Amino acid sequence: MAYEDLRAFIAALERQRSLKRVTVEVDPVLEIAEITDRVSKRFGPALFFERVKGSSMPLLINAFGTEERMCMALQLASLDDLARELDGILEMKTPEGFLEKLRMLPRLKDFAGFLPKRVKDGPCKEVMITKDPSFDLLPVIKCWPLDGGKYITLPLVFTKDPETGTRNCGFYRMQIFDGRTAGMHWHIHHGGAGHYRKNQRLGRRTEVAVALGPDPATTLSAAMPAPEGIDEMLIAGFLRKRPVELVPCETVDLEVPANAEIVLEGYVEPDEMRLEGPFGDHTGFYSLPDHYPVFHLTAITHRRDPIYQTIIVGRPPMEDCHMGAAVERLTRPLLRKQLPEVVDFHMPFEGIFHNLFIVSIDKQYPGHARKIMHAIWGLGQAMFSKVIVVVDKDVNVRDPAEVTWKVLNHIDPERDIEFVMGPVETLDHASRLPKYGSKMGIDGTRKWKEEGFTREWPEEQVMDTDTTTLVARRWKEYGLE
Repeated sequence: MAYEDLRAFIAALERQRSLKRVTVEVDPVLEIAEITDRVSKRFGPALFFERVKGSSMPLLINAFGTEERMCMALQLASLDDLARELDGILEMKTPEGFLEKLRMLPRLKDFAGFLPKRVKDGPCKEVMITKDPSFDLLPVIKCWPLDGGKYITLPLVFTKDPETGTRNCGFYRMQIFDGRTAGMHWHIHHGGAGHYRKNQRLGRRTEVAVALGPDPATTLSAAMPAPEGIDEMLIAGFLRKRPVELVPCETVDLEVPANAEIVLEGYVEPDEMRLEGPFGDHTGFYSLPDHYPVFHLTAITHRRDPIYQTIIVGRPPMEDCHMGAAVERLTRPLLRKQLPEVVDFHMPFEGIFHNLFIVSIDKQYPGHARKIMHAIWGLGQAMFSKVIVVVDKDVNVRDPAEVTWKVLNHIDPERDIEFVMGPVETLDHASRLPKYGSKMGIDGTRKWKEEGFTREWPEEQVMDTDTTTLVARRWKEYGLE
């Protein structure tokens, strides 16, 4: 059963001794970030700061800071369990005959049960501030010394397509400018920015609602690279195994998770921009200042005694790395549905999500590795992949030593490396132009004669089974332990 809310997850963390309460007063300016950075680097516990200087709200951070806690958040023994379930759903096909239809009914019923549910009221409405709301109520942190200010770093930002009414929910950082305004960091490639541009063309405000601290599965859904038109709250329902309850906002025509700790309501004018940044980003470098839309606060609603959840990002490992790893595992079935020859893929922490994409394939024809590179560059946010390395199906993509050994032994650099131009991640500070630059594909597979390799490809050194069995049986006799 899904966690009722963030508080239920916190209670579970405490039962598992995976949360540490800090009872002394701490400063939200840099001090909390430095504490958290030290703890996250050694894969330490979630941190609950009970006394944050300048605010009456406690602060939760590093809640998702290990793979084990990500599994706890989704109530799984392994992240692969959910991936297998999703794989099963994706394999559903049109039933043939009456008996097949009957067998499919329970699964269809379960899937329909994931749809979000509208309710009239919820815990996030226990306290409502519609007169003179202020960000000063929140214990917003400043993460790094050169940051442009304090940032809300884990907001679930809700917008609506003005033409279709389709909902979008994503993570977009918010720099606090003053008590009533904040920067809305909408990257050009993301859904919220698309809704904003449509409203710009129509000369309309973009209404925005920001949920802070719903249940953990709902939070994670905002990080999922959902296909266009797929409601993230449907994904949240799948992750929770029960529908997300959504409650209408007070000052904007939007709905938010009823179990959220805090909700911020407001709007963005069509042509108002303000300089935002710098910000110490997940790359481990500061993203440079740039002009972004301005969010105007119209209301704050929250639970009684609300808990403010946030994260810091920077040089890995950090909390966001483990969230990204969960997203990676859950999107594997989606990738394999489109590219069935893909066996597995991995985006190492050090690659900062988009910088390195390692993929193993069941190679079936000459040039197959190149086809996979270009196919990945054509898929949603995978288009940002700066370096794609393709290996054979027998290579463990999560073993950096094995990948490095195999690839460096298999490539002729001039023959097996190709460069292309295309869109790059907004945060890529090395590209020749903002949002546009080069990418590299490396074919680390064994080469075939049909690919022009006329020499004999050598066999890999592997001991014979009889000898390995013998040594395993006699190991204790050798006295080596």
